[in-house]
Amino acid sequence: MAEQNTQAKLKNLLKQERIQLWNPPFTQEDNQPGDQHLQELAQRYAPLLNLPEAEVGGALESIRAQAVERGKGNRTFRETSVATLELLLPRDAKKEPKVKKFLETRLDVPGQQLVDRITEEFSVKHVKLILNGRTLSVDQRLDEQGVKNHSKVMVLKVSDAEQISKEEEEKKNQKESIQRTQKGFQILSERDGSEDPDTTPFLEIADQKGNPLKIPHQEKKALILAMGFHEKGRSLMKRKQYDNALCHLLQADQQFSKCGSALLSSVDNYAVLQLDIVWCYWALEALSCLEDGRNRLQRAEDCFLKCYGEQQQRLLMIKGNTGREEVLFLRLYLLQSLLSYVEGNDRTSRSQVEDLYGRLSPDSEKMSQLLVLGFTEREARLGLRACGGDLQEAAIHISNQRQEREELKQRERRKRRTRMEAISSLMELGFSRTDAARALHHAEGDVDKAYSVLLDSQAGRSSSQETVSPERVEQLLYLGFDRPSAEEALRLTGDDVQSATQLLLDNQGVLSPDLLSPPSTSSSSSSPSTEEAGSSSSSPEDSELVNEVLEDISRHEEDYLDLTLEEESELISTLKTYLSRGPSHTV
Repeated sequence: MAEQNTQAKLKNLLKQERIQLWNPPFTQEDNQPGDQHLQELAQRYAPLLNLPEAEVGGALESIRAQAVERGKGNRTFRETSVATLELLLPRDAKKEPKVKKFLETRLDVPGQQLVDRITEEFSVKHVKLILNGRTLSVDQRLDEQGVKNHSKVMVLKVSDAEQISKEEEEKKNQKESIQRTQKGFQILSERDGSEDPDTTPFLEIADQKGNPLKIPHQEKKALILAMGFHEKGRSLMKRKQYDNALCHLLQADQQFSKCGSALLSSVDNYAVLQLDIVWCYWALEALSCLEDGRNRLQRAEDCFLKCYGEQQQRLLMIKGNTGREEVLFLRLYLLQSLLSYVEGNDRTSRSQVEDLYGRLSPDSEKMSQLLVLGFTEREARLGLRACGGDLQEAAIHISNQRQEREELKQRERRKRRTRMEAISSLMELGFSRTDAARALHHAEGDVDKAYSVLLDSQAGRSSSQETVSPERVEQLLYLGFDRPSAEEALRLTGDDVQSATQLLLDNQGVLSPDLLSPPSTSSSSSSPSTEEAGSSSSSPEDSELVNEVLEDISRHEEDYLDLTLEEESELISTLKTYLSRGPSHTV
């Protein structure tokens, strides 16, 4: 990191004086260094940077060599269309950590070809490639995915087949992990809370006070998937599995992109995700991903501003204090300082970071007193931060929070019980569980209105039977679809065979209830399908999937704020060590 800082400062000086190291007299005709001129430059710059002359000379030669290689790469690309990529390899694959690794390739080849080359030339197996925070597809061409000459590609290690058995490898394989996470949370996103709360897990999107948010159905599904991938990624981060964690976090980022901007500005999850992604960059020593990291931190800061308010006044109004959320700003400022330093700017927000760290570090004696009172370590830490370190206020605050959580839990259980009873009443009148749940959802819990909706729906279906062409139904039956699905698909597509066929193919031949009705606008019962959710989770495989993904969800809603600050302390110490090398000024 210190080398990047020194090189960034030297590049600024060279730019100011318009010195081009790749040209004479600094580079000779055979591309060898002009030693005498480089040494004179090092003698002049060393006092300005307050660094040893030899260190400055080495940094200048490194900059010169990179520039020469870049020029050769540009010529090669112009003449042969062969691009030069810089690879950010996993730490254990770097035999020479300080030597950059490059690979030449055409860009009109599929990603798999690049993966094969990397695994062969650098002896790493089972890798995933990341460009600007996006996972490269192995099936798509490199140039179609934004890969260019001199692109920096991050190589993430997925698993080590030589160290684990084939059975374990298949189980832990990253692709399978991501697919299992997605399927598990898709099952949960389809549930609407109408099943027995004692036996059926159910997820609901709530605000910072725990009250359910009303979100359109499709956005809710994307948000649950995004939060699911995020929770899985955070779980892997806690186990220091940063390669695997980053892959899941980037999947979460992709799902968040499907949510509307209004939704993202009302929840802080998106901002926290950006911080976690950049934190993984730091942990993986991939700070060459500067541009993407800088953009992500800016998005996080903007999101916090919209979500919490200019002076966190919105957060203060909602929660009554801002102490717990300050750990997020500590991590934000710390990462901003880190990127600023790597870019050659020593004038970081170090003092601001250290002040905030001092305020947020829990007092061990007060922590012990709260633990004696029967509170957990997490409750004690969050309580003290929320109350500015006041012991008595923290104890009262924690007790109040416990009571609020219990009241919310009981309220939710009563709501689900009432809903179950309403669905049972409608089923006794002859309606299916699926139709009853959907109608009750649209009627916002009013049984009488739901009954009217069901009657209207029956009448509508009866009148629409005649609009479906028997010949077109037969065409779909010939293709292998069953009659009820074929008829529903034709009704939904205005009796268009091609559109109906595509709709059935997209849904594996079975149309879920949310397709058979207009999108919902409430998240308290976001899925109009309880029958589908119940049946989809009834198989042992699906139940195992749901239980697996639920293991990664913290039982405490403020787990993401419960940072012990051990890693932050380590990074602060690292920054202080680097900054003590020279004067604190901007070059």
